[in-house]
Amino acid sequence: MSDIQTRYAGPIFYGYYLVGAAFIAQFISTGMYSYVLGSFMEPMTTELDWSRADFTLTRTIGQMVMAFVGIFIGSRVDIYGGRPIMLCGSILLGLMLALTSQVETLYQWLILNGVMVTIGCAMLGNLVVNVTLSKWFVERRGIVISIAAMGVSFGGVVLTPLATWLVDTIGWRDAWVWLGVAATTLTLPLALIMRRAPEDHGLHPDGFSAEQIAQGRGERARLELAASFSRREAVRTFSFYALVIAFGFFSINIFVLLIHTVPLLSDAGLTRNEASFAMLVASVPAMISKPVWGYWIDRTPPKPLAAVSAAVTGVALFLIVYAAASSSLFWIYAAYAVLGLGWGGMIPMQEVIWASFFGRRFLGAIRGAAMPYALALSALAPWLVSIYRDTMGSYDGALLIVATLNVLSGVLIFFAPPPKKKQQTSIE
Repeated sequence: MSDIQTRYAGPIFYGYYLVGAAFIAQFISTGMYSYVLGSFMEPMTTELDWSRADFTLTRTIGQMVMAFVGIFIGSRVDIYGGRPIMLCGSILLGLMLALTSQVETLYQWLILNGVMVTIGCAMLGNLVVNVTLSKWFVERRGIVISIAAMGVSFGGVVLTPLATWLVDTIGWRDAWVWLGVAATTLTLPLALIMRRAPEDHGLHPDGFSAEQIAQGRGERARLELAASFSRREAVRTFSFYALVIAFGFFSINIFVLLIHTVPLLSDAGLTRNEASFAMLVASVPAMISKPVWGYWIDRTPPKPLAAVSAAVTGVALFLIVYAAASSSLFWIYAAYAVLGLGWGGMIPMQEVIWASFFGRRFLGAIRGAAMPYALALSALAPWLVSIYRDTMGSYDGALLIVATLNVLSGVLIFFAPPPKKKQQTSIE
């Protein structure tokens, strides 16, 4: 028996340890990549004499870097598992965040935060952990990915207010140092428990025992593995590109609002603390609703649910624009609460649909291949929104366009057809 079989042959399936690790990894990676950024925009642009477009260009560069790094990471997760990737990512992320405290020029900011921090977050983030969870769980995939993805929303609950408090208390330079130390301290131990797939250790997906498998349990996992598409097969299907476009439009909303919420609401007359609290208001329902979305994903077709989730985020953004124009704190928070409900379904729905369409054997490579296309659709969005704000003096027009794209993504997801193999081929 392997070390995992020996150590975890008891009532707790090893995959559940990976769920906990994925929660913390996504809390840190998404938090440091997006949730904390808005808290630094005003003090950094003021001190360094940058425009908002200059500041948010780091995320446009970051999206492009994330896309191409994803190609490499996805296939390596399939081959080696997440442990070596996450070990490197933990050290790199903490170091680069700390070095950001020394930024003096725009060039340094774009290299450190746009390139290096992005690579560190990518090596810890949802591509690595969700592909891993999709290999360990099939019948319970929706609920476990939803629980792990609660870490993303928990970043909004904790990290946006924390970053704002740190910046306002000790200054933005020291705040980057403390965030870097915290990132590595929390994520380095997680990498040590990551494992590639249950079959490597004589285990079965979803924690089924050998006796249960012999009785016919786990048939869904067996059929999914046998019917898996290779990366080459997947990229030749219409379904691959339909999902790329749909989820690309879906993700624009979150990338824009994670960066622009604090400055958007500050423009509307809210204090920085009131503005950052809006992210907490969105993050709590996003976090709490994820297990609910996950419960229904495992019991109903995921595409209609994903379409609803995407449409809700679009409608919520329309509401945010009109609430901000009225400067009503109550309606602003109410609109962000609706936004959080839509956000709650985004990550688990996306991961489950990709796995159900293309299988789990080569899922990392397929998800990695999709990233350049999907992220290219959203890479320019935060920067273009900043340019619009710097030029027009308002966010309204740009945000209404983003909201429309979100509603459109719901339609595209609903009508995306499952792929069909032209012929059965041997597994690559």
